[in-house]
Amino acid sequence: MWWGGRGHSFNIAPQKDNPELGLSAPKSIQGSGMPEPRRNQLGSCLTSGCLSGEQILAWAPGIRKGLEPELPGTLICTNLRVTFQPCGWQRSQDTPLSSEYDFALVNIGQIEAVSGLSRVQLLRPGSLLKFIPEEILIHGRDFRLLRVGFEAGGLKPQAFQVTMAIVKAKAQSSQGQQYAGIILSKAGQSSASRNPPIPLLETSEDWETERKKQGARDWRVSTVNERFDLATSLSRYFWVPKRTLDSEVRRTFGHFHQSRGPRLSWHHPAGSDLLRSGGFCTASDPNKEDIRAVESMLQAGHSDVVLVDTMDELPSLADVQLAHSKLRTLCQPDSSAAEDKWLSVLEGTRWLDYIRSCLRKASDITVLVTSRVRSVVLQEHSDRDFNGLLSSLVQLLSAPEARTLLGFQSLVQREWVAAGHPFLTRFGETTASEEVCTSLPTFQFPSSQAPVFLLFLDCVWQLLQQFPAEFEFSEFFLLALHDSVRVPDTLTFLRDTPWERGKQSGQSNSYTKVYTPGYCQLPAGDSINPQLSVWNWSLRYSNEQRLQFHNPGYDPESCPDSWLPRQQDAGAKHHQNT
Repeated sequence: MWWGGRGHSFNIAPQKDNPELGLSAPKSIQGSGMPEPRRNQLGSCLTSGCLSGEQILAWAPGIRKGLEPELPGTLICTNLRVTFQPCGWQRSQDTPLSSEYDFALVNIGQIEAVSGLSRVQLLRPGSLLKFIPEEILIHGRDFRLLRVGFEAGGLKPQAFQVTMAIVKAKAQSSQGQQYAGIILSKAGQSSASRNPPIPLLETSEDWETERKKQGARDWRVSTVNERFDLATSLSRYFWVPKRTLDSEVRRTFGHFHQSRGPRLSWHHPAGSDLLRSGGFCTASDPNKEDIRAVESMLQAGHSDVVLVDTMDELPSLADVQLAHSKLRTLCQPDSSAAEDKWLSVLEGTRWLDYIRSCLRKASDITVLVTSRVRSVVLQEHSDRDFNGLLSSLVQLLSAPEARTLLGFQSLVQREWVAAGHPFLTRFGETTASEEVCTSLPTFQFPSSQAPVFLLFLDCVWQLLQQFPAEFEFSEFFLLALHDSVRVPDTLTFLRDTPWERGKQSGQSNSYTKVYTPGYCQLPAGDSINPQLSVWNWSLRYSNEQRLQFHNPGYDPESCPDSWLPRQQDAGAKHHQNT
C-alpha cells in the first residue's frame, strides 16, 4: 500500500504582528536572549525566499525526533503552516510552494504536548496549555508525524509560545481565513509555461475538444447550465444526445436530485456509452412527455439500456470515513499495534474490503460496457461520489489513454473536479470525537465527511501493482496527488463545485492572484493570470521529483491507439514541464 505523505505549503514571509493570535513575531526573536548579530542572522534565515502575505507567528529551536540521526533546527508557526526548518537548510526558489518539512494547517489532525514520561495533553481549539512542553507531536492527516523536542536553557517560554501559536492558528484556519491575502509568486507565468496543458473543462471549446477525442459523434455540448442556473453542483457544460434540445434537457433534469440528470461520462470506441446520473426525485410528477424525454436521454440512441445502482454492494460514506480513520491511526509511527498483528488489524479496518468491492463492481460494469453496444447508466442519489469513482475505474480498465500521465489527470479533472465532487466537504475538519473513534464501535461520523477520492487513489494503486506495464504514471505520482488534497495553493480541491471555484476566482474562466473569501478583485492595472490548478506541478515539485512521476516499467505499446501525444523516449524536456 502507498499511504504516506509529503506535505507542501507556502513560503514564509517577513514577520508582522498578528493581534488576532495575541502574538507578535518580532518579540519572539527579540525576547530570545540571543546576541543581536545572531538574532539578525536567524531572522534573515527565517524570512528568506518569502512570498508576500504569510506571517511568522512564533518559533522555537528544537530537535526533530523519530529520525536517524535526529535533526536540529527551528520549529516555525505561520498563519498558513507549521515548518520544521533544519539548520543550514534553504528553501528552493524553483519550487516556492514545496517543502518536505511543511505541515499545512489544514493538514494537521491532532496536536499533543508532552512533558516528562507521563504528562501528555491533547490540545484542541481553545485549550490552555497546562505546562511548558518538552516535546510537541503534530499528527498529519496524510499519515505523517512531526515530533519536535525543545531545547532547554532559557528557551522554554518560546516552546510554550510556539505550541500555543500552532493551536490558535489551527483553530483559525477556516476555509476562508487561511487563504486571505496570499499572493502566489508564480501566478503570473504565461500559459505556455504550463506544458503539457491539462484541459480544465471550463469552456465549451474544452468540452468539444474532449468529445471529438472520444469520438462521441452522437453527442453534443450543452450550454443549458452556462450560468449555473440549472444546477450549481454541475459543470457549466456537459454532453447530451445530439438530438436533445436544451429546453428538453432543462425539463428532464428537473426530475433528478439536484437537477443532475443523465449525461455522457465516456464513449467506448466500440459504440457503447457510459452515463452518470443522480437519483430520481420522489416528489416529482412527470407527465408522459417528460417520461419519454427521460427515457430518450437514458437510452442515448441505443436499444439496450442497463441502469446500475451505484451504491449496491458498496460502502456508505460513514463506512469509508470510519475505515480511513482507523487506517490512519494504524499507520501512524506511534501506533500501538503489535508488529505480528499489524496485518490482522489492517484487515479489521475494512479499508481493503472496500477497495475490493469497488474494483469488483468496476470490473462488472466494464463487462457491461464492452460486451455489447448499449447505454450503461450509473445512478447514485447525489451523483457526486461513487459515480465518479466507478466511472473513473471503468475508464482505467477499458481505455489505455486513461492510464497515461496526461490522460489520468484529464480523467480526474473531468470525473471529479468538473463533475462537482465535494472535495472540501468530504475532507472536512476532524471532530474531537474522531480522535477516539477506534475505541467506540458505535461512533457515527458526520455523514458529509468521507475521503472517497483517496479510496479511488488506493484502488488505482492496486491496479498499478497488478499491471505495472499498463500505467505510464508511477506510485510517486499517486502520492503527490494524494498529498495535494490538503495543500492550500490552488482551488482544485478547496471547493465543492465548479460554481464555487468560479465565484472564488472572481472571473468566469480565470483565477486571480489573490485568494480571499467570497469574490476576489483584480488589482488595479493587473491582468488576468492563467488558472492555477493542482496540475501545475512545477510550483511544488522540482524537475528531479517530476521525473519520478513516470513509471519506468511502462510499455508504450499498451496504448497503441491513444489520442494523447506520446514521447518516443524519456526526454528531459517532457519530464521537466510535466
